[in-house]
Amino acid sequence: MSICESLLPIEVPLLSAGAPLPHVFAGEGRLLVAYLANTPDPSFDSTNPRSVSPLTGNQPVAILTADPYLAFQFGPPNDEAISGHPLYQSGLRAYEAFEVCNSSWIASLEKANRVHSSHTAELFSDYRHFILTFHDSTLEFIAKSFSTSLREGAVLTALMEAAGEGA
Repeated sequence: MSICESLLPIEVPLLSAGAPLPHVFAGEGRLLVAYLANTPDPSFDSTNPRSVSPLTGNQPVAILTADPYLAFQFGPPNDEAISGHPLYQSGLRAYEAFEVCNSSWIASLEKANRVHSSHTAELFSDYRHFILTFHDSTLEFIAKSFSTSLREGAVLTALMEAAGEGA
């Protein structure tokens, strides 16, 4: 009997519903994600929309670090197509973060690894499946854990600084 996947909301710095501009930096063992966090802007009165880019400074930037991580995927669906994601019926929604309990993705990675001569199922027992749903994309990753921090600056600058800190 297989156990159904379920979602558990998790806390991360709030994802900007406008243009969070997520950027990913990954090596074989370390995953970094930078995105604009949703923080109140007292100067915004709904009549003065502004355009930001990954190089726009003085922005609240969230940095997510998973070290180590096992796998990630980044891309569709966006917020308008989130209802097409297999976990939508389980409560997956845009601009939120979740842990997937009883992950079929982790199970499939463990099953594929069974051909390895040193395989044991315990190698995968501490890994967890996480999902962050942005405006134009979705990030899913498998890691034992992750941490987040907030910085002030430009998304790309903050990401490159964080990448250099772990080198």
